[in-house]
Amino acid sequence: MRIQIINPNTTESMTGTIAAAGRAAAAAGTVILPVTAATGPVSIEGHYEEAIAAIAVLEAVRAGEEAGAAAHVIACFGDPGLLAAREIARGPVIGIAEAAMHLASLIATGFSVVTTLARTRIIAEHLVLAYGMERHCRRVRATELPVLGLADPGFDARGVIAAECRRALAEDGAGAIVLGCAGMADLAADLSAEFGVPVIDGVGAAVKLAEALVGLGLATSKRGDLAPPGIKPYCGFLAHMAPRPAAVAVHPPAPAEARTAPRDPALAGPGAA
Repeated sequence: MRIQIINPNTTESMTGTIAAAGRAAAAAGTVILPVTAATGPVSIEGHYEEAIAAIAVLEAVRAGEEAGAAAHVIACFGDPGLLAAREIARGPVIGIAEAAMHLASLIATGFSVVTTLARTRIIAEHLVLAYGMERHCRRVRATELPVLGLADPGFDARGVIAAECRRALAEDGAGAIVLGCAGMADLAADLSAEFGVPVIDGVGAAVKLAEALVGLGLATSKRGDLAPPGIKPYCGFLAHMAPRPAAVAVHPPAPAEARTAPRDPALAGPGAA
């Protein structure tokens, strides 16, 4: 199984952090294909930058489809271009915010999100509502760390994020923490060990959900609003983004061996073969 992980910003070093988290979560046999946006902002910290980055996400999904990716992960907590990407992909497309929130809701009755700047907190709060998580999300907390500061030792990002996690557990009644930026992916295991609660990195969560969907032979429904985009000409510098008929075929089901785990004879009942 080949899963493409798209970093929607243009910072290669962050792609390295994201790819490492994806590979750490992936099952044996899953190939992680990390991609950095070819154009756009070096970091994504607002609505304008998300809109620009969405074009690069769609370009990466198109290229990944041609390269045989079975699924795609959008590794930015704003999930830029998610629904548009689902229109053009044959297999599943998972955003890390949606993945992390859903997994958090399965293992805790309430979670808090710890993110970067206050302006991105607003975006995350919108996603909480869009994903139906308002009954599970206790609070979205901003650290006021810039995205590129996560990898700059001068910002002490690990210490700042840990302090905000501590406050979330003490003040919000949260049973789990969701890390609100793909650039925090390398901190999840360490923070979970420190605080004794699940700390969820959306990159790993999205990879595992993508593996599960592909293994079950499930892909995005092509009925209704996620149907392939209409075939029509596009003008100007986006002419190359015009949908192609071959790009909208329904993804075939996974082979039976990918959907069925090997059976342990020791666990079979009497007479089982």
